[in-house]
Amino acid sequence: MAPPTAAPAAVPGDPAVEGRDLADVLRLAPGEPVPSMGQVIARLRAEGIRTGLAAFNPPGTSPPLVGLAVPEDFPLPEGYVRHHQVTDDGQPIEPILMFSPDYVFYDAQGRPLPIPPDRVVPPQWAPPGLPLRWITIPPPRAATPPPGR
Repeated sequence: MAPPTAAPAAVPGDPAVEGRDLADVLRLAPGEPVPSMGQVIARLRAEGIRTGLAAFNPPGTSPPLVGLAVPEDFPLPEGYVRHHQVTDDGQPIEPILMFSPDYVFYDAQGRPLPIPPDRVVPPQWAPPGLPLRWITIPPPRAATPPPGR
């Protein structure tokens, strides 16, 4: 039987590190301003934490796509999908019309048509009958400090 060894130091990903209280990781002093979500994610990642809140990209790193609004009751032809999004502060955004990643469109000669890299459908390729109206991204809500701050 091998002699017992000392327990290894906590490393990122280890439950001993991941289980720490968020306030301990952020090292907030009484009266210090509440950090933004981007600052929270940056501090967590600097500590080697990549789970929980730190698994998400900071707000603003993936802005919503703007495209044609597609009503929920509009029947989509094959090859089109509704893309649902939310703002960084959780506000729902109207679904936009996108090309399905599982479908290939062909021209009259049977050649595949090039699809925009972001897969957002331009007005000239919208299905017949779809009202052509761009969505509007709602403005950010004012941040509110957590209770007790």
